[in-house]
Amino acid sequence: MFGAQRAVAAAVVVRGDRVLLVRRRVEEGALSWQFPAGKIEPGETPGEAAARETEEETGLLVVPQSVLGQRAHPMTGREIHYIACHPVGGRAVVASADEVAELTWTTHGEIPQYVPYGLFEPVQDYLDAALLS
Repeated sequence: MFGAQRAVAAAVVVRGDRVLLVRRRVEEGALSWQFPAGKIEPGETPGEAAARETEEETGLLVVPQSVLGQRAHPMTGREIHYIACHPVGGRAVVASADEVAELTWTTHGEIPQYVPYGLFEPVQDYLDAALLS
């Protein structure tokens, strides 16, 4: 199935007509801008991990809503779970400066500027529906 490294949960956080992206301090190959994400701890669900990582990285409190899908990421090989999350409190800032260099709330049309290699199809479908409705 997947390698021995722990799976990662990514939070797809939509607020109004924008989605939250963070730029990692340390890039993973071509990956620079991505969703708040991190390793799933033992005993934690992907949704719990996505919410925890979002708070740790950005200070934003979110509630997981649904699983958008999972895959072995084509650039890192890591097992990654994509979780749609709803913001419920706090304000998005760079809360973990050792992990995150900056963040942005981006519109649907701006996503390719940040993620030029495209998004995982179920995530793209979710954002098409959430940001263009």
